[in-house]
Amino acid sequence: MADQALDGTSKGQFVRVAARRGASLHLTVDGDPVEAVEGDSLLAVLLLNGRAVRHLEFGGEPRAGFCLMGACQDCWVWLSAGERVRACTTPAADGMAVWTDPERSGVHG
Repeated sequence: MADQALDGTSKGQFVRVAARRGASLHLTVDGDPVEAVEGDSLLAVLLLNGRAVRHLEFGGEPRAGFCLMGACQDCWVWLSAGERVRACTTPAADGMAVWTDPERSGVHG
């Protein structure tokens, strides 16, 4: 699996407890290649791959999302075309380019 090493350790904040069936997806997060499984949300992709959605304004600690169901404003990410979407409710797609910081991407949301 893309989110777990062969020894069972995880590189992210989420760990799959059961194998998922679905096509393997290849996308980028902040310019770095990551893998996902069809049906994963962008938030799952971020957290399975050791990424943060954003960093706190006061102190800089990483944030992993808050409500996980699209009700809050905590997990906005940007797609390569400049569209701002909620990571928790947006399904990952093959070839998708996702940015957690619009300033780094050149996208200004």
